[in-house]
Amino acid sequence: MVMSANGESVVFVHALPGDEARLTGGTIARLRAAHAPVLLLFAEDAPAPDLEADLTPDLTPDLTPDFTPDLDAYFGEALSAAWATAVVIGVVDERMRQAAVRAAHAAGIPAFLTRGVADGGGQRLTAIDVSDQVEQKLAALADYPSRWSIDGHALVLPDGTRQAVSGAETYSRLDAPHPPPAPAPPTLATRLGAGALGLVVGAVFAVLGTIAHQATIEIGPASGAVSLPIGLVIALVAACALLVGLRLVLRDRLVVGLTAAGLLLTSFMLSLRGVGGSVLVPEGLPGTLWTIVPAFVAALVLAWPTISVTGRAR
Repeated sequence: MVMSANGESVVFVHALPGDEARLTGGTIARLRAAHAPVLLLFAEDAPAPDLEADLTPDLTPDLTPDFTPDLDAYFGEALSAAWATAVVIGVVDERMRQAAVRAAHAAGIPAFLTRGVADGGGQRLTAIDVSDQVEQKLAALADYPSRWSIDGHALVLPDGTRQAVSGAETYSRLDAPHPPPAPAPPTLATRLGAGALGLVVGAVFAVLGTIAHQATIEIGPASGAVSLPIGLVIALVAACALLVGLRLVLRDRLVVGLTAAGLLLTSFMLSLRGVGGSVLVPEGLPGTLWTIVPAFVAALVLAWPTISVTGRAR
C-alpha cells in the first residue's frame, strides 16, 4: 500500500461498520480520490454503509463475496475477486485477523494492521498522509451517531473518551514469512562416512542373500510338486530395493556406489570355492541370477541421471 494511485486495489477488514471510518477513513478517501478500487469486509458480513458517498462520489462495484464458514477460503476468494494489492486489517478478533493475514501471504501481497490492532512495536511502519481527507473522514464518522459523536476534530465515545482525528493514519506492516534456508550440502567426510556404512550394509545383504538364494518351497502333491525359488526372489528383491532406495533417497552416487561395491564384491567372494571344496553359489540358474541381476541393477541405478530442482538432469 504505497498510495501511488497506480493499479492499487486494497481490501479493508473490520469488525463493525463504522470502524472503517474511524481507523482507516482517511486512507479509504485518498484511495477513492485516486479511483483505486476499495473492498470493505466486516466480521459480521454486514453491507458497507454510505461511507462511499461521503468519501467520494466515484463508487466501485460491490465485490463483497458470499460468506463461507471457511475464513481462509472466504478471504482468499475476496482477494482474488478484488485483484487485491494489499490487505488492511482493523479487526481485533484473532481468528479473523490470522485468516486475513494467511490469505494475504498466500496471495503474495502485504498485510497491514491498523494502529488500533497493533501498536507496531518492532515492526515496519507505514504512515499515510490523509490531511487533505480529514473533513471527508469526519463526515463519514458522523454517519454513526449511535456509536459516537463528533466535536470539532475529535471523536467522542459514549464513555466520554475523546480521540483526535488527525491527518495521518499509521499501519504496521506484516511481511510474508521467509522460507526456511536450504539445507547445506553434505561434506565429503559425511559422504565418506555414509559410504563406509553403505559398504558394510551391502556386504551384510550379500551374505544373507547368498545363504538364502538357494531356498525353495514345494507346492503341490509329492509326485508333481512345483519348486518355487522363494529364497532367490527374496534375495533379489532385497538387494534391488536397497540400491534403488538409496539412490532415490540420498541421490548420492558415491554412497550408492560403495554400497553396491560391498554387495557385489562380497557376493563374488562367497561364490568362490572354499578351502574344503564347499560352494555357497552352486552352478545353475539361481546362482547365475544372483550373480548377474544385482550387478545389472547397480549399473542401472548408478547410471540414471539426477533430476535437479531446475528440471535439468545431471
